[in-house]
Amino acid sequence: MASRRHRPEHGPTGHHDPAHPAIELRAVRRSYGRGGEAVHALRGVDLALGHGSFTAVMGPSGSGKSTFLQCAAGLDKPTSGEVFLGGEEITGLSENRLTVLRRSRIGFVFQSFNLLPSLTVLQNVLLPLRLAGERQDRGRARELLAQVGLGEHASRRPGQLSGGQQQRVAIARALITRPEVVFADEPTGALDTRTAHEVLGLLRRAVDTMGATVVMVTHDPVAASFADRVVFLADGALAGELHHPDPKSVADRMVALSTAPVGTTA
Repeated sequence: MASRRHRPEHGPTGHHDPAHPAIELRAVRRSYGRGGEAVHALRGVDLALGHGSFTAVMGPSGSGKSTFLQCAAGLDKPTSGEVFLGGEEITGLSENRLTVLRRSRIGFVFQSFNLLPSLTVLQNVLLPLRLAGERQDRGRARELLAQVGLGEHASRRPGQLSGGQQQRVAIARALITRPEVVFADEPTGALDTRTAHEVLGLLRRAVDTMGATVVMVTHDPVAASFADRVVFLADGALAGELHHPDPKSVADRMVALSTAPVGTTA
């Protein structure tokens, strides 16, 4: 596993402000429905994540992990509270502004890869630049593909690749715009153990050598052990954290959260 201590002098993007956290949530609440039928997915979450950090977000089923990611990434608007990206509040932005922001300043890696089957590997990696109306830097795309071990697969289609290779393409695509934050939603959920380790190693190296900031939702204690910090959610609220985690300590905390009465934290 790559060293967790190394931090590059320069981050992957020229427009982040190191004086502010990469992502910050202040008193974020998200409810669905009204009155007695309302579901409170997030209950006043306060959290700041620094630039060049790798954070895993964990919790029992229904704890609010997916809602946390969606609100933090500007995919969903909180019912109340504020979300900041690099010191800029994004909660009040219009949908058009949010779309532009997500395309240029945020990268995404999903469990299901979300590659376009009709495009080549290289075209998939370049897609965020194309959507953002920016120059399609083929040199950088090929460099990223080489870094994820797919330099010779640029002209192939996703259907010609294994699941692990497709997820590597997704990581290269997420990094192409030099985003301030990469959000990864169960990125190893569809992969076997060995391939999952390789993909997690790539995310780890993106943090250590490229200055990326990664926020990963996962249910896997081994995956979480690649992070610098694990943040736990339970019943929509923060329920503790671990720094420099190992699989056993993460698993033990998850067992404690899963067996704790509703409304308590471990």
